[in-house]
Amino acid sequence: MTCGADAALEVSALATGGVNHPSLASAPAEEVTQLFNRFRPPLLRYVYTLGLSLEDGEEVVQEVFLSLFQHLSRGKSRHNLAGWIFRVGHNLALKKRYSRMAEQPKEGTLEQVLDPTPSIEEVMVVRQRQDVLLAVVGALPELDRCCLNLRAEGLRYRQISEVLGISLGAVAMSLVRSIERLSRATRS
Repeated sequence: MTCGADAALEVSALATGGVNHPSLASAPAEEVTQLFNRFRPPLLRYVYTLGLSLEDGEEVVQEVFLSLFQHLSRGKSRHNLAGWIFRVGHNLALKKRYSRMAEQPKEGTLEQVLDPTPSIEEVMVVRQRQDVLLAVVGALPELDRCCLNLRAEGLRYRQISEVLGISLGAVAMSLVRSIERLSRATRS
């Protein structure tokens, strides 16, 4: 990473094909060096606000001024160079940021925040609740327990009545009693 005057010399050297002597530098190289010295600090601050590290920001700034040299060397417009510098810096900074995000493991993403794996505390709460429910089911009269188990297996009231040899009303009353007991157990 280079900064300040070193970076200006590096940009100038790249722009002039490695020639650092002022008398041998081209007019676009001199102009780019002047613009670099003027706009480097505000451009670096700006790209930093886009979420880049200082190192990546310096790299983007150097790319901007290298692109500027190429732009001016081709004889393209010199109109609103400050706007051009910031627009190119903005685009390169976003590109750099997105490429860095793609490279890095996703830390703190929604998937990690909403980790489907339950915590130890959640596992314990679920186990305690299951123990309570199993105790309630175990304490039910045998007929109620059978009705509840058959309903849990997906049988309809009529099928339960046929399997156990009891009336539809008895099946309904048994299931209502069992569900009420389970509900009371889970509320406490």
